[in-house]
Amino acid sequence: MSAESGGAHRVREFLKSVRGALFADPAILLATLICGSLSFLVSFFDPAGRAMHRVAQTWARILLAVSGVKVRVEGLEQISPDGSYVFIANHLSYMDTPVVLAHIPVQFRFLAKRGLFQIPFLGTHLGRAGHIPVPREDPRASVRTMQRAAEVIQEKKISLLIFPEGGRSRDGHMRPFKEGGAYIAIKAGVPVVPVAIIGSREVLPYGAGVVKSGAITLRILKPIETINLSLKDRGPITETIRNLILQELGQIDTKSRDHLLARAAQ
Repeated sequence: MSAESGGAHRVREFLKSVRGALFADPAILLATLICGSLSFLVSFFDPAGRAMHRVAQTWARILLAVSGVKVRVEGLEQISPDGSYVFIANHLSYMDTPVVLAHIPVQFRFLAKRGLFQIPFLGTHLGRAGHIPVPREDPRASVRTMQRAAEVIQEKKISLLIFPEGGRSRDGHMRPFKEGGAYIAIKAGVPVVPVAIIGSREVLPYGAGVVKSGAITLRILKPIETINLSLKDRGPITETIRNLILQELGQIDTKSRDHLLARAAQ
């Protein structure tokens, strides 16, 4: 990059930061307050949480629009709006949540750390909407939570979305995946769907407080059936999913991807 083009790039990034601080961030706060209040009111008439999910989708679309974030969605033909799945995605940024909410046209709930449910207002919304808290500090309780999550998928005919790294990546490199997503999918007998989120870190990196405009790709990969699998398969399936997403992020070679796809199809 030449000095001239480098200078132009810095100017563009500065203008994005100014826009984010003066317009996007205040608009996001306002939209969150309005949609959060509406969701709370709706919850009294929506025990299944379906209307609350639609409010959350609206909030996500508003957030992306005011932030100047454009999302390209690939692979929607892989899933059915009426199907039940366990979606497993990489986690680069706080923007990942609105991206998936706005663009995956399926009723799904999140598996989230218990601490979020203890935050005033947010915790009330999460609990009333049917999202599932995970007590990470208690392994036995975590297993019971995963079993309950599988039952919820079967009973309510909904889907679940999990960020299996346990938190956002600080440096853009994917961390190891926890096996909970595969465990739940196998117990529920539903397909597990790898989801690659590309570009969200450039919009809102770890530790940043200002959202910048930009482009994000949401890529939905081919579902992996679990109906004939047992819980002892959760480790290999988890590693397969992680490597498939790594491939989409450009961190694994194509030959390895073909091998992994062949394993997933077995």
